[in-house]
Amino acid sequence: MLAGIGIVLVTVTACGERPNSASPGGGGTAPTTSSEPAPTVPSMPARPGSSQTAPAGSTLVPPAQIDATRLPQDFPREVFVTADDRSLYLRAEEGGCNQASAEVKEQTLAQVVVNLVETRSNKQGQMCTMDIRYPLVSVALAAPLGQRKVVLTSEKRGY
Repeated sequence: MLAGIGIVLVTVTACGERPNSASPGGGGTAPTTSSEPAPTVPSMPARPGSSQTAPAGSTLVPPAQIDATRLPQDFPREVFVTADDRSLYLRAEEGGCNQASAEVKEQTLAQVVVNLVETRSNKQGQMCTMDIRYPLVSVALAAPLGQRKVVLTSEKRGY
């Protein structure tokens, strides 16, 4: 019985750890630190049924046209605009039983404010994995994006 409890404890604590940048079998070298920002296109899979790539013909919105100062530091900052300039695809963050979505909060001649939302599941007793996924979520625009600035905000709901 003690062996069973020990296995459960090791499994539970291992699920919450984040691996460092060492490769498997890489030996006991200490991880290095860097002042470079984290990559914006993570390799973690999205939830089943969501997309990891923007539709054909979409283009990346230039970083100078994106205001992501209201997002957490480690949040993705990748925005695509469709070929018709009427929809945005944004890299969001979700994990476990949570689901990402996006909503347009404001559209003016100068900017489009998009809120990235992570909604927590409210199913009682639901078991959730401890992973982070980065799906693309989309919003439709009332007018073409053109040169308007894309202002990104984020919110967690159901916590």
